[in-house]
Amino acid sequence: MGSVLAASSPNPPPPASGGAASPGLTVPPGFGMPPVLPSSGEASGQDQEDGSRLPNPGTFDECHRKCKEVFPMQMEGVRLFVNKGLSNHFQVNHTLLLSTMGDSTYRFGATYVGTKQMGPAEFFPVMVGDIDNSGSLNAQVIHQIANGVRSKLAFQTQQQKFVNWQCDAEFKGEDYTATVTLGNPDVLVGSGIVVTHYLQSITPALALGGELVYHSRPGEEGTVMSLAGRYTGSNYIATLTLGSAGAHASYYHKANEQLQLGVELEASTRMQDTSVSFGYQLDVPKANLLFKGSVDSNWVVGATLEKKLLPLPLSLVLCTFLNHQKNKFQCGFGVTIG
Repeated sequence: MGSVLAASSPNPPPPASGGAASPGLTVPPGFGMPPVLPSSGEASGQDQEDGSRLPNPGTFDECHRKCKEVFPMQMEGVRLFVNKGLSNHFQVNHTLLLSTMGDSTYRFGATYVGTKQMGPAEFFPVMVGDIDNSGSLNAQVIHQIANGVRSKLAFQTQQQKFVNWQCDAEFKGEDYTATVTLGNPDVLVGSGIVVTHYLQSITPALALGGELVYHSRPGEEGTVMSLAGRYTGSNYIATLTLGSAGAHASYYHKANEQLQLGVELEASTRMQDTSVSFGYQLDVPKANLLFKGSVDSNWVVGATLEKKLLPLPLSLVLCTFLNHQKNKFQCGFGVTIG
């Protein structure tokens, strides 16, 4: 709820192989020094210390992410997505959407991943942007300022006008994550949105946190607060978010390596509406097939089927959604290259 914009970046380039060389030694490219193993006393003491530490719970926005990934994404019309990597740090993509319900669009996007390595698969800065045929632009810059401090700047334009922009600061500790978001600030008018998130690990399986949203504009201001709790088991995750705006509960269960299930309950006090959704994901690795299906209390049934045509860098996606109450049917077909 705290993000004004959302953008996804592709996977960063793989880290270079090999370990770090000892001071005073020169290691040829492609080779690495063997790790120095600690003594038995040091190793046992380190294991006890690591066992007593609580894990980082992640961000507040990702509390329901695992369950939402099980549900199929709605798609309509025909979509062609072409991704081309120009180097290990730069790639471009083209998206063509032919719609039967709205305007057909074309989008050109580019992604740059920097050379500053902060983790096994984390490189910064990351710059992502795309522009469509009408001139509307979406852009996002993510950078790791220091160890445990990450910043993000995102903005969106509608042709020649700025529509949204936001600035995030994320502070990640050993057992907590705190985030501050400033959206659409206007000092002259006196308007803007401030969102704060905090998530703390109480036990290795339980994490508790909250969200505080403050919005202001001429003649109106308000505050909305939500509390969240997440319990992680061996093969399931249960999450509950409660606030003045409503409630959101989700349950994710991994039955086996091929089958994953998810159930969501969403209740809105403003809309006076409650809905329950059930989704599942079936992975057939031998056939390179990924199937997702869902059904909710409003009698909306949806499904997506993704087929990877290996060894070609080509994927086919078929999507269908049927609303029984409104008697509406949507079908989509997608091709991804690269």
